[in-house]
Amino acid sequence: MSTPAGIRWTYAFVDRPLALLDPARDFWTAVTDTRLSEPRGEDGEFVTLVAEGADACVKVQGVASGPGGAHLDFSVEDVPAFVASALALGADTVAEHGHEHGGWAVLRSPAGQLFCAAPWHGESVRPPVVDGSRLDQVSLDIGPGSYDAEVAFWSALLPEWASLRGALPEFHVLKPPPGLPIRILLQRLGEERPASAHLDLACADIDTVKERHERLGATAVSHGTHWTVMRDPAGGVYCLTGRDPETGGLPSRP
Repeated sequence: MSTPAGIRWTYAFVDRPLALLDPARDFWTAVTDTRLSEPRGEDGEFVTLVAEGADACVKVQGVASGPGGAHLDFSVEDVPAFVASALALGADTVAEHGHEHGGWAVLRSPAGQLFCAAPWHGESVRPPVVDGSRLDQVSLDIGPGSYDAEVAFWSALLPEWASLRGALPEFHVLKPPPGLPIRILLQRLGEERPASAHLDLACADIDTVKERHERLGATAVSHGTHWTVMRDPAGGVYCLTGRDPETGGLPSRP
């Protein structure tokens, strides 16, 4: 389904330090039951996790500095139009390349979270659930002073996405139209710090998925009411959440 912004597909990016790309790639291909594409970029820093019989929706990127994290890529029908919409709503352009370079753009939200726009290449088939879990959400972690404005920005940028209060007061969900594979969760932090992002997996049974991920080299960091915070072998933090892997929503209460 196309939105007014022309969004036809979404990607979650796993951003990890260049020096730790190999363990990151090995872990996330195992978690998602995918294989690696050929590396791209000057340092081979970009790779797509290719799903058999479906279209990819996860990529891994090596970053030159910092611990990494996550970000969103939007595959759109018209990159300049999408960029113009984002700028009008308060985003900044970090980098932009014309059609001779593939027509992509790197943007920064008002709170400072990076995201990208790139041409849509026909992706339409969502990868399946893998061993009771699905990587289906990018969580934007926002300080309290920027949170309300950031919710307003993303809700306006994505007008056909359902903008919903989360299960807890500090959460806000942006649910995409049917068929798009990656959701957005905005999380209000308890203290001011620069905006960041992490990945969330929807899990039919958190404990079972946790045990599998630990066998693959991840470690548990902490436990919440309906989630477990994990650290992958490259040092990146992500969450296992008690949501329906098929729909992304919370399970129905009896």
